Amino acid sequence: MSKISIIAAVADNLAIGKSNNLPWHLPADLKHFRQLTTGHAVVMGKRTFESLIKGPLPNRKNIVLTSVMSEGVNEGYFEADSLEDALYLCEHEEKVFIIGGATVYKQCIHKVDYMYITWVHKDFSADTFFPEIDFNEWEEVKHEDHEADQNNTFPYTFSEYKRK
Repeated sequence: MSKISIIAAVADNLAIGKSNNLPWHLPADLKHFRQLTTGHAVVMGKRTFESLIKGPLPNRKNIVLTSVMSEGVNEGYFEADSLEDALYLCEHEEKVFIIGGATVYKQCIHKVDYMYITWVHKDFSADTFFPEIDFNEWEEVKHEDHEADQNNTFPYTFSEYKRK
């Protein structure tokens, strides 16, 4: 059985996106994301996939949730029309990361037992938000604070949560 986790960068006001992009640029978070997800499966919604400028994420099994399946073979990714089908495609994967967007997170929040959240310590104007989290159901098992620096404009925290 695969370990299924949510991974997200979330602002203090739960913002996660604006106009199909991240509202911030944090190279440290991108590096953290890459380190955690490389070699594993990533499941995402169609709009999240379309926001990937360079196409499918390299060295990962990319699965895109979509209600309109493409015709023919897709280069570098798989499609699924339900979360159950997406997870079926990952049945032999050690780890599966749910990487967004908001609708996919909302579908999965009650089905996962682990979350990797990068808290970006600022409120952002956004059109996409992470679902509310009932922290009575979660235990923070790792917490790593970082101050803003010349490469990362905002302070941030890498947190890991395990369902109680």
